[in-house]
Amino acid sequence: MDLVLVGLPGSGKTAIGRRIAARHGARFIDLDATVEEAAGLTIAQLFEGEGEAGFRSRERAAVAALGRPDPAPELRRVIATGGGTIVDPANRWALYRGRRAVWLNGPPEVLAQRLRNSPHPRPLLQGRDPLGAIRELAASRERFYAPALRLNGRSQVSAALDRIDAFLKGAAPVGTTLLAADTRLGRIRIGESFATGALVQVLAELGAPRAIIVSEPGAWAAVGETLAAGLLDAGIPVERILLPVGEAAKQLSVIEMAAGELARLRVERTEPLIALGGGALGDAAGFLAAIWLRGVPLIHVPTTLVAEIDSSIGGKTAVDLAEGKNLVGAFHQPAAILIDVTLVAGLPERQRRSALGEAVKMAALGDDALFDLLERDGGGIVRADPAVIAHGAVAELVERCVWAKVEVVLADERESASRSGASTDEVATARIQAGRLALNLGHSLGHGFEAAAGYGDALLHGEAVAHGLRAACRIGVALGVTPVDRADRIEHLLTTLGLAPAGGLHELGLDRVAILQALGADKKHSGGRLRWVLPTAEFVVVRTDVPEELIERVMDELLEARQ
Repeated sequence: MDLVLVGLPGSGKTAIGRRIAARHGARFIDLDATVEEAAGLTIAQLFEGEGEAGFRSRERAAVAALGRPDPAPELRRVIATGGGTIVDPANRWALYRGRRAVWLNGPPEVLAQRLRNSPHPRPLLQGRDPLGAIRELAASRERFYAPALRLNGRSQVSAALDRIDAFLKGAAPVGTTLLAADTRLGRIRIGESFATGALVQVLAELGAPRAIIVSEPGAWAAVGETLAAGLLDAGIPVERILLPVGEAAKQLSVIEMAAGELARLRVERTEPLIALGGGALGDAAGFLAAIWLRGVPLIHVPTTLVAEIDSSIGGKTAVDLAEGKNLVGAFHQPAAILIDVTLVAGLPERQRRSALGEAVKMAALGDDALFDLLERDGGGIVRADPAVIAHGAVAELVERCVWAKVEVVLADERESASRSGASTDEVATARIQAGRLALNLGHSLGHGFEAAAGYGDALLHGEAVAHGLRAACRIGVALGVTPVDRADRIEHLLTTLGLAPAGGLHELGLDRVAILQALGADKKHSGGRLRWVLPTAEFVVVRTDVPEELIERVMDELLEARQ
């Protein structure tokens, strides 16, 4: 087997790695040394000549060169990573899957002192107070280190070695956790083939005597039965409540029926509901959790790609009325969100493609790494190309979308940004002013198209958002807030992914009056005016002065376009 050591600079990965490798007669690999040897330059020289981006590219190549994990039952290789190696999702995908990982977690004060005395310069710390820099790195990287076994950095070396030995002799974990973060939005876990084990652990932490799963027939057949069997094997009784498929679940009459089931089961305030399904199911189950006994814990286990990258994050719950979508709801943050990227493997191609409408939206909010990923691998994700799946593109897509949304929501949890504030950084000011509303990029006309199509299979949510993104780009260009090259990049990516194609709306024969009525009922109104989210060069801007004639002209362009 392979052992991977992760941790901040100065945490002792090299020293502990050499000792544990010698104890087992295993090969020791220092990734930093590997990069230096291949380049013929020190890390400091690489940073100076190529910048951090150049160094990280070489680091990723060194990780890839490790190949597959050693399958032997005994320890064969000990891999000491650089402090920032596992920040890259592709590196974590390669390093954590099939290997044992240990996090050497030293106190920042101890690490800072070691670094002050170290003869080896750390480029990311140059010219900075070591203690402040280490604390900053610790906060930003904890979610990447946390999937590994945590060892106290104050432990004696011999005690640390003994603990690692015991870990290596224990049973191999089932599945892989790639990211673990505890936030105000709940415990967020992203991994591969780990859903059952992660759910068992969360239920134990919450002291839940049973699992109450709220699902819908498709998700139950695809995932639920296997998940329930795993819970039963772990000694956890399972109760099941099935809601209708899709938007049909988001009706007050359905919630009343489901609440009656909870009453029959005598569900108590401390018992969590487990939302197993896609976005609509998550909305309905979340609303049920928010109102049952004035609020019970909620655990999301999303089973569609759009739910994994978007709707399961943020705590919004809602049901629909005849007058509009999501008009009755509550903010109710889940206790945990368990995102298993393998659960979406069997989705139809159209659903995967639709989900990328939300992903392009997140890229348009200023995530260039996500933009690059979608331009490089988006088509392969849609087709479920085995090579693209194998190198972790889906896991990286999910992580980048999830964390981008987490950061936006944490800054404005209840969509109550004052839309005021200033900064010397124009993008920072725009983020303050837009708040959580930024996540509605593409959703104004998108929701209008979706409403006119009847919230059914004729136009999926992500497809509607993609059409709405095209509209937002064209409105933004007309108002002079969206650079033409930015709009072109967004629209070209949508076209490449097969989203919002020319003629796509024309073929549906949507009623323009119904679209305008939906816009009138849009919940993003403030002071009687609809707040439009429009892309800029690096982020978005919120405008309430979009002329009605411009809105109608762009809407008609999309409705009347023919293939």
